[in-house]
Amino acid sequence: MIESVLIANRGEIARRIIRTARELGVRTIAVHSEADSHAPFVMEADMAILIGGSPARESYLVPEKILAAARQTGAEAIHPGYGFLSENADFAQAVIDAGLVWIGPPPSAIRAMGLKDAAKKLMIQAGVPTTPGYLGDDQSEARLSKEAAAIGFPVLIKAVAGGGGKGMRKVDRAEDFAEALGSCRREAAASFGDDRVLLEKYVTRPRHIEVQVFGDQFGDVVHLFERDCSLQRRHQKVIEEAPAPGMDEETRAAVCGAAVLAAKAVGYVGAGTVEFIADASEGLRADRIWFMEMNTRLQVEHPVTEMVTGQDLVEWQLRVASGKPLPLAQDEIELDGWAMEARLYAENPATGFLPSTGPLKHFRLPEGDVRVDSAVEEGGEVTAFYDPMIAKLIAHGVDREDAAHRLAEACKLVEVYPVKTNAAFLAACASHPDFVDGAIDTGFIGERLEELVERSFSDEPVMAAISWRLESFSEADFKRDVWESAPSRLLGFRMNGPRAGMDLPMAVDGVSTPLRVSLMGEGEDWTWDIRHRDGREFGEVTRLPTTYGKGPIQVFEGGDVREFDFTPKVGGGAHGAASDGVILSPMPGKVVSVSVMAGQAVTKGQTLLVLEAMKMEHALAAPFDGVVGELSAVAGGQVAEGVVLARLEAVS
Repeated sequence: MIESVLIANRGEIARRIIRTARELGVRTIAVHSEADSHAPFVMEADMAILIGGSPARESYLVPEKILAAARQTGAEAIHPGYGFLSENADFAQAVIDAGLVWIGPPPSAIRAMGLKDAAKKLMIQAGVPTTPGYLGDDQSEARLSKEAAAIGFPVLIKAVAGGGGKGMRKVDRAEDFAEALGSCRREAAASFGDDRVLLEKYVTRPRHIEVQVFGDQFGDVVHLFERDCSLQRRHQKVIEEAPAPGMDEETRAAVCGAAVLAAKAVGYVGAGTVEFIADASEGLRADRIWFMEMNTRLQVEHPVTEMVTGQDLVEWQLRVASGKPLPLAQDEIELDGWAMEARLYAENPATGFLPSTGPLKHFRLPEGDVRVDSAVEEGGEVTAFYDPMIAKLIAHGVDREDAAHRLAEACKLVEVYPVKTNAAFLAACASHPDFVDGAIDTGFIGERLEELVERSFSDEPVMAAISWRLESFSEADFKRDVWESAPSRLLGFRMNGPRAGMDLPMAVDGVSTPLRVSLMGEGEDWTWDIRHRDGREFGEVTRLPTTYGKGPIQVFEGGDVREFDFTPKVGGGAHGAASDGVILSPMPGKVVSVSVMAGQAVTKGQTLLVLEAMKMEHALAAPFDGVVGELSAVAGGQVAEGVVLARLEAVS
C-alpha cells in the first residue's frame, strides 16, 4: 500500500481523501494557497506546504510548485482530487516522470477522453452510441454558425476541454448564436486554457445519466451502477442521486455495459465516470441514451455511489494505484437503497444565484441522519478565488421517496450567516412533488425557478425575533404613566393612545415593517399581542426561543435566514441592478467585458457588462429602459464588492 500521498487540491475533496487515508494508515500532505492557510483541510493533514498566492493560477494550477512540494516532503504519490489539474495529462505524465505514483488513469486515457470531439470519435469507433453534432477542426464563427443551423436549434455549444458545466451554452435562436459563442469561448479559455468548442443537438427532454466505472492495472473494469444528475442549473449539477429513477434492468445493463466498453477502449485505470444524455420523452430506453463525455477522475457526486454500494471509492483508488486488483468482481457489487446528494453553494438565489463571499460568523450543518462533506467551518471565510461549493449533504434511504425526504429535511437544518447559501432552494427542489414523483429532466429547475426560489416564511421567525426584543420590556413599562417613563421607553408614544400599547419599529431584511405591541392579561398571566400597523395579527406569544448576538438579530428557518433590525436605518440598496439605476458590483471579481457606452440607450434586461468571479461569468443587466449616464467599469479591471460600475438614467 502507498505510504504517503500529497493531495493536489483543496476544500471538501481534500478533507475527504485525508479521512480515508488516515483510516488506511497513509500519511497525508496538503498543499495550499495563501487564502487557504487556515482552512480545515490544512489543519487536518499530517503536513502542509504553502505553494503560492490565493488565485488558483498562482498555486493549485502550477504543476511545478506541486511537484516541488512532493519532493520536499518525500511524498510517494499524488492524488489530484477533482477540478484543477485532475484531468491534465501533461501534469499526470510529469508526476510519473518524477518517479511518483499518479492516483488516476494513465495520461493516454486522459488525453483520449479529455477532448470532447476526439472522445466522441473514439466512442463511435468503439461502437458506443453518440449524440449528433459537429466535431470539426474549423472553429471559425461562420462555420460554427452554419453547422448550428444545419443541426437545428436549439443547439448546445460545449468547450472541447470543458467540464463542470463551464464553457457550455444552450442557444435557442440563430440570432443569439454569436454572443453565446463568444461568452462560451471566454469562459472556456479562462477555465481550461482552450477556447475550442463543439456543437451538439440539444435534446428537448434530456436526462443526465452517468455510470461510475473502475479499472485496475490488470485490465479488469467494472461499473458501480448509474447516477442521475438531471437536476441542474446553468448546466451545473444541483442534486444527484443513485440509482436513476425509472431505470429498468434492460436499460441499466445496456448503459452500464456501454460505459465499461468505453473505459476498456482507452485502457482505463482508476475511478472514472462515463456520462450519457438520455431522451426522456418516453421514459428511459436503451436506444435513446447516447455517450456525451467521460470524466477521467473522481466525481463530486461519488458519495451517492458509495452510499448505495457500501464501497469507499477513495480506498479503491489508493489500492489500485498501489498495484492491487479491484476489491470486488462485477457480480459482487450490489445496490442497496437510494441515495441523494445536494451541493451547498455560497450563493444567493434571491439575486439570481450570485456568489456570496465573506466570513462565516455562524455555520451549522445537520448531524446524524445524513453524511456531510464540508469544505469550511465556523470562523472561516468564503473567498472569491474558488468554486462556491462549501459542502455536500448526502442522504440515504430505503427508497427514493425516503431519500428525498431525508435530504429535504437536512437542507432545512442548514444555518449560515452572513454568507448566503442555496439551502432553502435545495430543500424546495428535494421536496417538490414532481421531483419526489421522479418527473425530472435537465429543464426541471428552469421551468419552476420562480416557485423554487420564492422565500416563504411562517410567523415563527418574526415572533422569535420580537420575543428577544421584548425581553428588555416589562409589564411595568406598559402600566406606568407615560410621563414617568424614561424617554427611551416612549416608543411610538401617541397622545390619548392606549396605555397598554406601543409602536415597535422593525425592519425585516431591510424592509420597514412597523408593529403595534399591546399588553394582554394581568399579573403572571400577561402576554404580548403583536400586530402589523395595518391591523393584521400575528397572534399572541408567551415564550419563544431567543437568538444570539446584539444589534440586528438573525432567525433561521427552512435553510434560510431572516434578519430583524429594531433600529432600522433609512436608505441602502441592493447589489447588482438596483431600482434607482445604480449598478453595483455584487462581489469581488474581474470585469470580463463591457457591452455599452456612456450615453447609450438601453432596454430592460439588456446586458451591460459581464463580471467573472468564482470561476463563472455573471452578466449584470439593465433594471429598466434608460440611458447609461455613468460608466466606470473597464474591461479587464478588478473590482471590489459594492463598487459602482454604472449608473442608468430613466427615460422620461
